[in-house]
Amino acid sequence: MNSTPTPLVKDKVAKQLLEAGIIDEANLTSALEIQEKEGVTLGQALVRTGAVDEITFTQHLGQVFRLPVVDLGEVEIEMECIDRIPDDVARKFQVLPISRTGRVLTLAMANPSNIFAIDDIKFITGLEVQSVVAGEMAIKQAIDKYYATTDSLASIMEGLEDDIELVEEQEADDLLGEDGQNAPVVKLVNTLLAEAVKIGASDIHIEAYERSMRVRYRVDGVLEEVMEPPIKLKNAIISRLKIMSELDIAERRIPQDGRIKLKVGSKKVDLRVSTLPCIYGEKVVMRILDKGNLNLDLADFGMEEQAIKGVYDAIAAPFGMVLVTGPTGSGKTTTLYSCLSKLNIEGTNLMTAEDPVEYNLDGINQVQVRESVGLTFATALKAFLRQDPDIIMVGEIRDLETGGIATKAALTGHLVLSTLHTNDAPSTINRMIDMGIEPFLVASSTLLIMAQRLVRRICSGCKEEIKLSDEALGDVGLPAGTPVFKGKGCDKCKGTGYSGRQGLYEVMPITPAIRELILNRASTTEIRHTATGEGMLTLRDDGMIKVQKGITTIEEVLRETAVAD
Repeated sequence: MNSTPTPLVKDKVAKQLLEAGIIDEANLTSALEIQEKEGVTLGQALVRTGAVDEITFTQHLGQVFRLPVVDLGEVEIEMECIDRIPDDVARKFQVLPISRTGRVLTLAMANPSNIFAIDDIKFITGLEVQSVVAGEMAIKQAIDKYYATTDSLASIMEGLEDDIELVEEQEADDLLGEDGQNAPVVKLVNTLLAEAVKIGASDIHIEAYERSMRVRYRVDGVLEEVMEPPIKLKNAIISRLKIMSELDIAERRIPQDGRIKLKVGSKKVDLRVSTLPCIYGEKVVMRILDKGNLNLDLADFGMEEQAIKGVYDAIAAPFGMVLVTGPTGSGKTTTLYSCLSKLNIEGTNLMTAEDPVEYNLDGINQVQVRESVGLTFATALKAFLRQDPDIIMVGEIRDLETGGIATKAALTGHLVLSTLHTNDAPSTINRMIDMGIEPFLVASSTLLIMAQRLVRRICSGCKEEIKLSDEALGDVGLPAGTPVFKGKGCDKCKGTGYSGRQGLYEVMPITPAIRELILNRASTTEIRHTATGEGMLTLRDDGMIKVQKGITTIEEVLRETAVAD
């Protein structure tokens, strides 16, 4: 190693990292270049080069300054302390007040050597400061989380209030009394909705507890807390959302479902609203349906060629049934809409029964199922058969009646598309038989079954190759020497290492061999073995192909898929 000291070796933490053999001088030189070019701290620069991860760096930081290291995710933050340090000061110095004991304020710092920060905070708060060390990214995320809840509601909306417009708003704000006319409450709700749309969240959760409430967004399939509004605003926030979605604000004992049409900037979105009475108030969940983000081209879904061919062959058939399976939120409806868009030509009559109708598609007759008035999937299906349909989509086969009608429709000259909740494609067969549909009807009507899952994609801004032993690769079914990747975490992905989602697909055409197994009431295991023997990729197989392509991580695939029998 070159004995000439680099300028960075003067730094205490850098020196200890060098002595511990965790980094070398080449790493320090690279970090110095980044530090000089981008004006970031030593920690950020070293993490960006991949020389060290933030946890290791933070631990060494604590050792150098002989201070405790804290995990902000495990610490209970006292909101009274947050109020003592302004947002701009916390962001400027990258600090977070944690707790107060008498005249001593415990302060998490990313750089505990910053005596100017400590002196300023002593002056602002009038308290003595006890420093602890926390990761820079962890402090940034905590500041975003806690200071969002303490800004005045009016300032939260500053610059945003003109970006959001309620389409078809009910003139009923007076029903809220004082809260309804309280502009900050309206602005807060608008902010929550607008921000969720802007960051690409799929769902918004608003939950009330005994002494607090919280707001969470689901981004790339994972819930993350974004705000803790004051508990005293609980009823006003819920009532505002109910008015926007045209629900009964006086009814708090039973679940309600509604819809909000919004315009955020130039983007129009629908929000599907569901309320649920809980012991400390109503929980509201809103599904964001952004037609602008709806991709209806199967070729862009990331399916393997063999799978796409299987699907296209099945939907090109004049009659029969195509089933898509998977848990809630796995993209089943989007897949069906993609199939419908390919079939949506002038010479066909397409009809759908959905609960709810997620997207309005021109050229397709869409029916909203309303079980409260007797319009069930089965009722809609019966009516469809008198409407001269060519292609029918049933949102979900939930019971024998719906399954029986769908099966018979598939045998009498109609192409039927539908979904079920099963774990994989082979188990769907026995699920239908367990419902009470005869095996000969299942065998003769079903063309193809596709199971799917969604996994998070590796962030392109911080993607890096990682080294795994051949033994570890073999344990998950990957060849020795396979390059695998992960995201280090960056500002673009908010430190998660992931950005966006990718589908995994298990496509099982009903071949003569599988049809024979169905007639003989074969087990799910037998059906799976025959299907894989004929070339079917299981969800795990497809996931590992995506890992080899550098699209997702092994952890994501293992989390969403099971090993086949």
